[in-house]
Amino acid sequence: MSIEATKRFFRQHGMEDRILEFDTSSATVELAAQAAGVIPARIAKTLSFKLKDGRGFLIVAAGDARVDNVKYKNFFGVKATMLTAEEVLELTGHAVGGVCPFGINADIPVYPDVSLQRFNTVLPACGSGNSCIELDMDELFRFSNALEWIDVCKDWQE
Repeated sequence: MSIEATKRFFRQHGMEDRILEFDTSSATVELAAQAAGVIPARIAKTLSFKLKDGRGFLIVAAGDARVDNVKYKNFFGVKATMLTAEEVLELTGHAVGGVCPFGINADIPVYPDVSLQRFNTVLPACGSGNSCIELDMDELFRFSNALEWIDVCKDWQE
């Protein structure tokens, strides 16, 4: 179901034909990289978190990056708490393995992490465990309706 929402979203922007669907799973960074023929770092993984008041939001980060708890707490003012799989589906309409910031409610905050900015293009999922789309940084920011670039990840710097 949710890849259809993503296709509708990109159809409105004349980009539906850029969505890649694979015969194999792309539900993890490693599987997505293999399916797309890119290094894992170029996979733009979408992570789902919640604040103390229960509001959910998304962080889109490079495939080789991990959330740094200190940076996260400094930015958001709370300890990192990820959503459950059920909460992710309820918040985004996308199941874990295909979560993306496209075709979701406009009131869901999206923050891309600077770990992505070292690449010309990255490949986020498109709502299913076997899809992605290649986007440049401007497209990723615009189509995810991002609020701002943030720096909350580690282990990606050379």
